[in-house]
Amino acid sequence: MTHVEDELIDQPDCWTRAAAEVHQYARELPTTGERVAIAGCGTSYFMAQAAAALREDAGHGETDAFAASEFPHGRGYDRVVALTRSGTTTEVLDLLARLRGSTPTTAITADPHTPVMKAADHVLVLDYADERSVVQTRFATTALTLLRAHLGLHTDTVVADARTALGEPLPEGLVDCGQFTFLGRGWSVGLANEAALKMREASRSWTEAYPATEYRHGPISISTVGTATWMFGEAPDGLAQQVRATGALWVPGGLDPLAELVRAQRLAVAVAAARGLDPDRPRHLTRSVILGS
Repeated sequence: MTHVEDELIDQPDCWTRAAAEVHQYARELPTTGERVAIAGCGTSYFMAQAAAALREDAGHGETDAFAASEFPHGRGYDRVVALTRSGTTTEVLDLLARLRGSTPTTAITADPHTPVMKAADHVLVLDYADERSVVQTRFATTALTLLRAHLGLHTDTVVADARTALGEPLPEGLVDCGQFTFLGRGWSVGLANEAALKMREASRSWTEAYPATEYRHGPISISTVGTATWMFGEAPDGLAQQVRATGALWVPGGLDPLAELVRAQRLAVAVAAARGLDPDRPRHLTRSVILGS
């Protein structure tokens, strides 16, 4: 078993622990009414997108998500939350350094022995969700679960759905597809983006991701026999029928969208195996991006 397989299987337990311990971090996480930005790189950026949409939709306050390198320093925020598994990512550390003394910052990381511990005003360490694989799975979803639980939006059903996602076989014919598109709505757009990234990293697949309704505005033109379109959450009316009419495989999202991401992680590993690839060692990637001076 690869590291990524072992780590993605562990997600239900990690989520349960994060939800149970979230009360410990109430002072370090955003309070209702604060204007908040959530930043990260790669997978962490997509988790930031999901968390920001969840928070704002739940009425807890205006919330934006940014790639750390694209943070708009001309805007004012009451708090900035940075997601960084490694605690060493250059763009995240640079952002935290620029904000020091002007904007309160909270970092969520997996490694307590890294520069982020001194770079942020507050640090939440989810070391039990750290990973050996370059490809992120359980840390990202556990960090999102922590933020989701902080909003009162995590339930036992989410964990049950994750166990279902781990136990049920993937849809017939899905592994053999040559192209994959992931669709989301609201907070699940970030999860769709992350699912596409997992497929690219682990299996070198041709993947794309879009807000579901935007899929009709051009991208559906690539759908055909041998491609797959996977919906995270409830699909817009008529979209499933339109996709099936192209000959593409339609994958409905019947589970909680975060559990659907677990299914997509499994798909990435399965496609990698079918292609003779090692999903723990994606081409040209490392655990952390550390830029030279």
